[in-house]
Amino acid sequence: MGMTAHVLAVDAGNSKTDVAVVAADGEVLATARGGGFRPPTDGLDVAVSGLADAVAEAFGAAGVSSVDRVSACLANADFPVEEQQFAAALHARAWGASVDVRNDTFAILRAGITEPRGVAVVCGAGINCVGMTPDGRTARFPALGRISGDWGGGWGLAEEAMWHAARAEDGRGGPTALMSALPAHFGLTSMYALIEALHLGDVDNARRHELTPVLFATAADGDPVAGALVDRLADEVVAMASVALGRLGLLDEETPVLLGGGVLAARHARLTDRITELLAARAPKAFARVVTARPVLGAALLGLDHTNAPAEAHARVRRFYEV
Repeated sequence: MGMTAHVLAVDAGNSKTDVAVVAADGEVLATARGGGFRPPTDGLDVAVSGLADAVAEAFGAAGVSSVDRVSACLANADFPVEEQQFAAALHARAWGASVDVRNDTFAILRAGITEPRGVAVVCGAGINCVGMTPDGRTARFPALGRISGDWGGGWGLAEEAMWHAARAEDGRGGPTALMSALPAHFGLTSMYALIEALHLGDVDNARRHELTPVLFATAADGDPVAGALVDRLADEVVAMASVALGRLGLLDEETPVLLGGGVLAARHARLTDRITELLAARAPKAFARVVTARPVLGAALLGLDHTNAPAEAHARVRRFYEV
């Protein structure tokens, strides 16, 4: 122990954490995985302590006790003040001489591009968008849900699907196949039964996210209500991307728009086709691409960016994660 490696890359989402120790030449010396990073519910001290086991495992496997730079892309780092707070908490752990914290969406963006230039839209449980340029400029949104103007994400889509299905069943709304498809997913025969089961806890509320794939399947079968929700999500994705491109002055340049998160990575045909169509109309020089690499790659590349590592170092760490 006592040797210093180059970068500790951390990608910490709400449900899991990936870490990697990366040498100056891009060699991945060790990796580890831990639980979710949830400061809003667990408190910052507890959340950071939750990272410590994974970091200790990776340090032990790599044979190091610290690094030159900690590059952490963290969920719930939605405002610069939160990034500063999280960075201070990580710096106090003495894992590295310097600490850089960004929202975890930046990890997906950097994982999908060969240079720090582009825009990423992530749609998992929620929806978010960030952009960056090589000169350090960024574009971002608070992405806190409806209070910050957001619509979409797997959780929001499931809620919208249930809203329409409930109203179809009781007569307040028009007909939709969601009325039978959603309860059938849980082996129930009516929306009334599903609403009751969720309310009483017979179906765990956390399982509501399972209804999002049902929504997409119902849309693919031609249901107009489900289809309209899918189309609206595409509108939201392109609205975020085009605004970020505009803020960075990239609307007139060929620029990648990276799509990540479970909903977008699933490549639902109707959603993907509409995103492509709308992007061509609003940002003709932009091109969409789904990111499949693990986001911790992006955190590692961001760390190497800040140390002026050679191109071969970037390529080496990318090869490790893209095999």
